[in-house]
Amino acid sequence: MRRVLGILAVLFLSFAGIVTAQAGVSVKVDIAAQRMQVTTTDGEAYNWAISSGRKGFRSPNGIYRPTRLEKSWYSRKYGGAMPYAVFFRGGYAIHGTNAVGALGRPASHGCIRLHTANAAKFFALVKKHGAGQTRIALNGAADDGISQFAKASGGAKSKLAKAKARERAAIAQSRKAPSWNAAREQIFLRPALPVDAFGYQPYYPNQRWR
Repeated sequence: MRRVLGILAVLFLSFAGIVTAQAGVSVKVDIAAQRMQVTTTDGEAYNWAISSGRKGFRSPNGIYRPTRLEKSWYSRKYGGAMPYAVFFRGGYAIHGTNAVGALGRPASHGCIRLHTANAAKFFALVKKHGAGQTRIALNGAADDGISQFAKASGGAKSKLAKAKARERAAIAQSRKAPSWNAAREQIFLRPALPVDAFGYQPYYPNQRWR
C-alpha cells in the first residue's frame, strides 16, 4: 500500500511540475499592425492596440524576457510617465500611456505603449506567472510611408530633371541650327555694291527677260 501511495505521490508531483513549467505568458508584438497579442497557458487571451517607436526611434525586434517591473516609473530622458512598466531590454519597456489617441500608430521613443488599463493587466499577468515564464517577441516594421515618400519624391525630381534637360537641348539646338530670318537680315544689312563694280548686274523686278 505504501508503495502504491509513493508511486501516486511521485506521479502527482511530476504532473504538478509539468503544469508549473508550462505556465507562462506569451507576448507577440506586431509592429506593422500596431497590435500586441497576449496569451497565457491558463486560457487568457488579449489583443491590444499599441504605439511603437516612431521615425528615428524604432522599437527593437527580437525575443526577450522581462528584466524588471516598475509600477510607477518616470522617464527623465524623455520627460514622460511610464505606468506599469515591464522592461525587457535596457530602457525599452511595455508600459501605459496617456496619449491614447495615438494608439494604433508609431508614436513612442522605442517603447511599446498601451492603454494604461491594458498595461496594468499585462503587468499583473507578468507578476502572476513570473518574468522567467514570460516571453516577449517583437517583429515587423512600421509602415510610416518613408519608402513611398522617397519613391514619389524621386519620381517628381526625375520628371523635373528630364524637363530641364529637354529645355537645355532645345536651346543648344536653336543656337546650332541656321535661322532663315537671321540670315535674311544679315543679307539686307550688307553694303550695296557700286554700279560700276565688275560683274554688277542691276536688278529690275518688273523687267521680263526674253
